[in-house]
Amino acid sequence: MSLKEGISLHQLKSIQGGMAQFYTPQSSDETMLVEVPSGTIDELFVHHYQTDQLLVVRGSFILVALHNKQYHYIPLSEYNPQVITIPPGVPHGAINLSSEDCVMVNAVLRHGESHPLDYRPMKPPFPYNYKKISHLLENLYQLKLEAKNKVLLEA
Repeated sequence: MSLKEGISLHQLKSIQGGMAQFYTPQSSDETMLVEVPSGTIDELFVHHYQTDQLLVVRGSFILVALHNKQYHYIPLSEYNPQVITIPPGVPHGAINLSSEDCVMVNAVLRHGESHPLDYRPMKPPFPYNYKKISHLLENLYQLKLEAKNKVLLEA
């Protein structure tokens, strides 16, 4: 999936090793563990010399990216392991309206020194579409139920 040149969403490949599942590692200059608390509605921010590579490891959230004066809402969840790559210059933020915190790994690629405006919140230019966000959150909840049912059936 591509929203703008460089923004992409990649399904992770995995191999089974005994009882463990091993997923494709992401190359990075720096790896961060990021927590998005329950009830979060982030303002947008942008990185000037950094590419984010995000992977949710617990919970779920909606990533909002601004491109061509439109919001793109991307649901990310532990129940569908995938990496979203966000290149420099793309305004983005996180929305977590679920009842649980979300934890993700950010495998950061550096393209130079940090810019003074990196991580500085930007007011969204227009309101978020909460009807669309609610619909995406419902889909994530269904994905979670299906994953839990699968585990119960396999037990």
